[in-house]
Amino acid sequence: MAKLIKKRETLLFAIIVVMIVVFSTRAADFATPDNLAGIFNDTAILIILALAQMTVILTKSIDLSVAANLAFTGMAIAMMNAAFPGLPLIVLILAAVAIGAALGTINGFLVWRLEIPPIVVTLGTLTIYRGMAFVLSGGAWVNAHQMTPTFLAVPRTPILGLPVLSWVAIIIVALMYMLLRYSPFGRSAYATGGNPTAAVYAGIDTGRTKFLAFVLSGALAGLSSYLWVSRYAVAYVDIANGFELDSVAACVIGGISIAGGVGSVAGTVLGALFLGVIKNALPVIGISPFTQMAISGTVIILAVAFNARRERNRGRIILRDRAAAEIRTEAAA
Repeated sequence: MAKLIKKRETLLFAIIVVMIVVFSTRAADFATPDNLAGIFNDTAILIILALAQMTVILTKSIDLSVAANLAFTGMAIAMMNAAFPGLPLIVLILAAVAIGAALGTINGFLVWRLEIPPIVVTLGTLTIYRGMAFVLSGGAWVNAHQMTPTFLAVPRTPILGLPVLSWVAIIIVALMYMLLRYSPFGRSAYATGGNPTAAVYAGIDTGRTKFLAFVLSGALAGLSSYLWVSRYAVAYVDIANGFELDSVAACVIGGISIAGGVGSVAGTVLGALFLGVIKNALPVIGISPFTQMAISGTVIILAVAFNARRERNRGRIILRDRAAAEIRTEAAA
């Protein structure tokens, strides 16, 4: 029980519950099942993007272009739907995933083969992908009346009390958990970020692992693009603006180490839900948007400080255990 209480995920879950209870004292309907389901649905796209970001961060990289990828891909498939309304929805969704994965491939190639720092690569492609969205659309919007009813309706269709959008997020969470916990790629991602030198000696191609992480991140951003455009029934250049930072924030709050190799899917999901609760609650209790930004920034800094302290303590424990082992060895000799 004590070990469970010490886990980051358990603490974060408890904080979210306390937040919901506190906010419900100011807004009576805040803690109702329908409203909580709505908060989860509002956070579903952020959860998917945060899992994409987590995959890259685990390999000691970062992807600042996930939201720009979403914007370009969302614009592309919205325009495809408007121009070719007869295309089956599954074709559009697969096209979104493929375009997103292609943009992720560009990031991965530049990081892997040209060995350019990931933050430099993705900061550059962030601007490029946003610019590509503008060039593709000419700055115009694609509105709801230009999209087909099926394209717009599917993510909103309720199944067992939750919209399809929420179920997609749940399925992605389950698949990412299985991938990172049980697959060779997952083990390689943790090893690449945790100790790259040891990973190379163990036969892991760290460059290829980072490349695959960026491809997966792009594919998830592509899937998110369809979910975003269909849910909000509009596509324009600046959609999801700032979500690259929200995805990083969700990871950091959830205990994902920026240094790589540490973190869990559960932590990332809880980090995204933490942000989702804050963003839904603060307007309800009359907090201004500028104050909301300050609060979110403060939470991120506190989370980074907490992570750094935890990692320092872990290092001290390792050194202490190593020193104790050496003393025992000398005593035995």
